[in-house]
Amino acid sequence: MKVSFKEIAKSLTGISTPFGGVSWKPPETERGVVRKLLVFLEDRRALYNPYDIEMPVYVDRSIIEIRHKLTEILESLDEKSEASQHIHAMRAACRKFLNQTSGTQTRNRYFGMHRDEFFFAALGELRAIFGIHIAQLCVKYGIDIEEELVSILPTPDEG
Repeated sequence: MKVSFKEIAKSLTGISTPFGGVSWKPPETERGVVRKLLVFLEDRRALYNPYDIEMPVYVDRSIIEIRHKLTEILESLDEKSEASQHIHAMRAACRKFLNQTSGTQTRNRYFGMHRDEFFFAALGELRAIFGIHIAQLCVKYGIDIEEELVSILPTPDEG
């Protein structure tokens, strides 16, 4: 099978010679990209910390960082990759969470205890969605994750 020069050109980054330079960087595998994402998510405490120690302002910031990382990952994947559908769903969950909890109307309407209850319900929904997609990515790509992140994965049916 022939590889087009355009595909080869995407990988060129620079080899030095006395007459000029070109280098080649092999493309990263889809599994490698997914693994980097999961390593990143392992360090996002907003996904697994106990609710009673979470502070909404820091959770919001973390979810924004996660959304940016998911966008960055999507830019590096082929749009038809298996991983992209899961990453799109997680990014949509981030947007939904931020829309529900970060808007001025939400802050005014859910001020105090009522706001906190709404905030943590939205966080629980986000964690559940992430858990489903993280579990599927781990299985599809054979990637192990840290115990804290495992806490949001769906529990097996014991019955």
